[in-house]
Amino acid sequence: MKRREIIGAASAASLFHYVPARAFGANERLQIAFIGVGGRAQWLLKNEKFPGADIVAVADCHLPRCGQAAKILPEGERWRKYQDYRRLIEKEKLDAVFVETTTHARALISIHAMQAGLDVYAEKPMTLTIAEGRILANAVKKYNRVLQCGTQQRSIPINAWASKMVRDGALGKVHTVVACNFEPPKRWEAKPGQPVPEGLDWDQWCNQTELRPYHKDLQTRWAWWWDYDGAGQSWGVTGWGTHALDQVQCALGTDDTGPVEIWPEEKGEQCRVTMRYASGTLLKLEGPKRDHADLGAIFLGDKGAIEIKRGTVDAVPRELLKNAPETTPEGPGEDKWHIENFLDCIRTRKQTNAHVEAAHRATTVCYLVNICRDLGRKLRWDPMAEKFPGDDEANAMLARPRRKGYELPVT
Repeated sequence: MKRREIIGAASAASLFHYVPARAFGANERLQIAFIGVGGRAQWLLKNEKFPGADIVAVADCHLPRCGQAAKILPEGERWRKYQDYRRLIEKEKLDAVFVETTTHARALISIHAMQAGLDVYAEKPMTLTIAEGRILANAVKKYNRVLQCGTQQRSIPINAWASKMVRDGALGKVHTVVACNFEPPKRWEAKPGQPVPEGLDWDQWCNQTELRPYHKDLQTRWAWWWDYDGAGQSWGVTGWGTHALDQVQCALGTDDTGPVEIWPEEKGEQCRVTMRYASGTLLKLEGPKRDHADLGAIFLGDKGAIEIKRGTVDAVPRELLKNAPETTPEGPGEDKWHIENFLDCIRTRKQTNAHVEAAHRATTVCYLVNICRDLGRKLRWDPMAEKFPGDDEANAMLARPRRKGYELPVT
């Protein structure tokens, strides 16, 4: 019986016909593919395992990257390679895709995959705007799909343990959370165009954004620029900041909500920012950047304090650390639990650790920081309506115009 079919895949706005997921046999292996095989995807391929699953195909609008990725694993020589992800979705009999593309392309590709009946592992930050996040969350519900966002600290045992401890009241009432003062995105200044590299579909790469002249700094440093991300460079708000702010949301138990006020503490592009939750908890972005392991936050409560970083925790009093899981070394293998959780949820249809609503709410916190800094004033936020009450200027920043042919499907 045919599992899924593609209708009208001639344009980026094609409609994919949804067919329900199959029932899995006890020993049946999942068929997965990667869409986008740049730096992050290649890191996963080199350093992580995909138990019970076979990678059968890869797609990248810069086709030579597919060949590069295929050299990483011995079985890569058998992978089918596509320049257009839509052809991959149409031709391959898949269970799931890892969407490891640029941020500005991720939502549309993820929705197209779900419309075709596929489950999705979407890299972080999950979307380019707050409005995109709600549309993607609606699509997961509409098409009854499994989605895991690539915020792997949700699955690292010691991080999950410490987060639950905070949620369960080990610190008493948490009155303050302190995280790093993450950097804002950079704004692109026009430069003379350069020849498009061989094998790169530049129109497809630009996706929803302006089809501007090719420049290597756009393609290779895309995470720096506001057009393509919200500051995805290492210490940017939507770069490592996504991990830290997701850690905050997880430990506070606010996966279905967010802060209600946000304000700048001074003027400047990288001003310190403070947020207030309805509970009264303050989230302060004012800490210095130290090292990659600091992708977390310090939680201060009536009964003590705990610092949750990537793979490690510290606490006062020390008794809070009794029965803590082992520290997880940073680097290869730290995604193990997250990938296994995703693959398990494909089979069981359970909710993933970094499910779409939690990911959307954490990503929203990142973009609230950017909007507050851009406007340079205090904002009120209604996390249920996902609007700035009575603030047309701020609400205009929740979404962006999309280039014709790359509109999001209505969900």
